[in-house]
Amino acid sequence: MIITLPDEGLGNSSYLVDLGDGRALAVDATRDLRALRAQAHRRGLEIAFAADTHLHADFLSGSLQLAHDEGARVLASAAGERLFDHQGLHDGDEIDLGGLTLRAWATPGHTGEHLAFLLLEGAKVLGVFTGGSLIVGGAARTDLAGADRTEPLARAQYASLRRLAALPDATPVLPTHGAGSFCLAGARAERVSTIGAEKATNPLLQAPDEESFVKELLAGLGSFPPYFLRLAEANRRGPAPLAAPGLTPLTAARTRSLLDGGAVVVDVRPKEEFARGHIPGALSIPLRGQFATWLGWLVGAATPYVIVRDPGQDAAEILWQALKIGQEKLAGELAEAWDGPLASIPLVAPGAARGRILDVRQAGEFGTGHLPGALNIELGALAEPMLSDEPTVVMCGHGERAMTGASLLARAGHRQVGVLDGGPADWSAATGRALEAGR
Repeated sequence: MIITLPDEGLGNSSYLVDLGDGRALAVDATRDLRALRAQAHRRGLEIAFAADTHLHADFLSGSLQLAHDEGARVLASAAGERLFDHQGLHDGDEIDLGGLTLRAWATPGHTGEHLAFLLLEGAKVLGVFTGGSLIVGGAARTDLAGADRTEPLARAQYASLRRLAALPDATPVLPTHGAGSFCLAGARAERVSTIGAEKATNPLLQAPDEESFVKELLAGLGSFPPYFLRLAEANRRGPAPLAAPGLTPLTAARTRSLLDGGAVVVDVRPKEEFARGHIPGALSIPLRGQFATWLGWLVGAATPYVIVRDPGQDAAEILWQALKIGQEKLAGELAEAWDGPLASIPLVAPGAARGRILDVRQAGEFGTGHLPGALNIELGALAEPMLSDEPTVVMCGHGERAMTGASLLARAGHRQVGVLDGGPADWSAATGRALEAGR
């Protein structure tokens, strides 16, 4: 049995394979092992193997934690030159899982050392863990190792996808990256697929030749969080195993001292509460699936930060979302009422939006439909705001990213900022006006 464990926030999936003898294989486990361990515990499984398809750029691997806590054997590409105890695999190497076999296939492209893993029962292929090579409706990006390697890796990706496409059509395709991941170029909403379905519907597998493939793959690359450029090396060195973490309670006085020393307040409350009142200069990143991405995108890894949350918000969720992307400078949480002045950012009804409209969605989202005359600057590009201080309504799809963008502008000194309470469809319904498409 293969159990898919999606992380909707990062747009990824890990896998737990019941080996049928009380043991299990984990594939591409993140540092947040709660869901994986819950599934293993429910089935009475001991995690004996932990395989990584590649040096992940978007999360820290949980394999070393599994090795530390449960004695799991770590399986990964020998070409990755990882600096910790693991079994390095080359193309064609096989691991006896006790009745089942795991076969490594070199599938470079997303990374240079990338492996796919075929799960075999005798000669039958039960599935292929494709990592960041073949994904549902696309393939993973090839530009994370530097501009000079982007095209060569794209050409390697072409060969890797065609190698995988030669598997039997019924073979389950079990990718790590999927819809919502900034690691990919193109994707559908489904998390898993089959070789036959991908051959029939994946645009990159429809490319008639290598040149067409490379052109289409590279044209689909959008922006990505800057922490992607450091996590692969962190995974090569090996993230340190963690004890049970917790949020340190902080007084208002201690919080103020940290802010004076360069720390930032990260307010994870819903946008409505942040709008009503927040610590001046706080960064709004509402706690939801995408919290980790925006925390890593907008707060430097070396920047200490203090959490402000509602009592009902899950402290463990905040911690693990931060830790799985290596945001370890978490000083604690404000554990008492703030004793200073508060700031506010108004929510603007969809029909009342006036002045400059700043849409902070990704360029692809903006192109599908936006307010006439709206300015598009992706949220990640607002880390160093450059707009003139004139009345501005910030918007996104629903308002969460917009509140983050407005808080960034307020931190930079902008005082005439509001947030559209809704998205483009709400504005269109309220005003009776059509949206514009394209850039």
